[in-house]
Amino acid sequence: MDTLSQLAPMLASFKRHRLTVLLLLLQVATTFAIFCNAAQLTMLHLQPMRQHSGVAEHQLLLVESTRLDPPAERTALQKSDLAALRQLPGVASAVAVDALPFNGVNWRNGIRTGLAGQPGRRSAQPSAFNGTPGERQTLGLRLIAGRDFQPDEYVAEDSAHGWDGINHVSATIITAALAHRLFPDGRALGSLLDTGGPQGVRIVGIVDTLAGPTATSSAQAQDCMLFPMRPDTADLTYVLRLAPRVEPQRLLASMKSVLEAQPGRKIIGMPIRFTTLRARFFRHDRELVGLLLAAMAGLALVTAIGLAGLASFWVQQRRASIGVRRALGSSRRGIRLYFQLENALIVCLALPLGITLSYALNHGLMQWAELPRLPAWYLAPVGLGLLVLGQLAIIEPVRRVATIAPMTAIRG
Repeated sequence: MDTLSQLAPMLASFKRHRLTVLLLLLQVATTFAIFCNAAQLTMLHLQPMRQHSGVAEHQLLLVESTRLDPPAERTALQKSDLAALRQLPGVASAVAVDALPFNGVNWRNGIRTGLAGQPGRRSAQPSAFNGTPGERQTLGLRLIAGRDFQPDEYVAEDSAHGWDGINHVSATIITAALAHRLFPDGRALGSLLDTGGPQGVRIVGIVDTLAGPTATSSAQAQDCMLFPMRPDTADLTYVLRLAPRVEPQRLLASMKSVLEAQPGRKIIGMPIRFTTLRARFFRHDRELVGLLLAAMAGLALVTAIGLAGLASFWVQQRRASIGVRRALGSSRRGIRLYFQLENALIVCLALPLGITLSYALNHGLMQWAELPRLPAWYLAPVGLGLLVLGQLAIIEPVRRVATIAPMTAIRG
């Protein structure tokens, strides 16, 4: 009841100090709008950074290779390269692949469930992963249903004819996310997929998780499938799986020299760990998140200083009325509570304008930067944060004025 009884004098005070109240409302509303959209941007860049790749990240070493040999010789030379890499001490396995999570080499293949003419077909455009036998085990992908590829299921990519190998492959392994998208009834294993070739491709296995080469925060980020197709392109990546308790630095130093000593003309990149590949891929996201957090911290500081300054100015203007309230029996705690409630009321009055500005700014970002619509659940945490910030900002000005003796305040 005491709180409600103080609303009338608060509103009367707002009417007498219109400019000060208007400045506070605009500052809080603008800060609210910027905070909501900056928080959304931060989360959009954090989500792909936090996703699990599905591979044994800390056990993988990679080196990129570009072949200068005629296409007809690449398959035989690739086998000799892999044989040499597998002989290195501490190497558990080695494969050649054309795509990895976060390496940016993304081949999306349009697929549909069932075969042409069947009703109720579903479609998707998953990222395709091709590699030599042993790819799944080397990468560390966890098989949760079905089996791995059989040796007789492997075919060449036939990149010279536009990856024509997809027309001859008979089996595929897909992620659990893609299986759920295409077969909500849970009957993915053993089903046929139409990849555009003359025959259907049967799902023989399902892996738990595998991130795409160009990781995103979209619902399709985990839509991936593996094909038993041996890479025969000029550009490919050799992947080594470390044996337990092996120091990776020693192998990194020898991978390049071993490949360069093999026959055939090729350009070998610098060997790196998979964790380095991941860090490089998300470098710009980390930098942007850091800038956004710094900007939000700076804006919060400026807002707090502004609220404290305006509150101090406003309090000093009302020293006489504060002295009268003290002379009439108000305690120091009562004075502090009054100004805290007043500040909370201003923040609450600013929130409708802040919400309007938030969606106006978000609409502009949707048009110019193709961002998604601002989710409503951002509003409450940001509003609560500004409410707390406002309370913290006025603690010192209110504490100082509450300690002034009544007669001093009246004379001042």
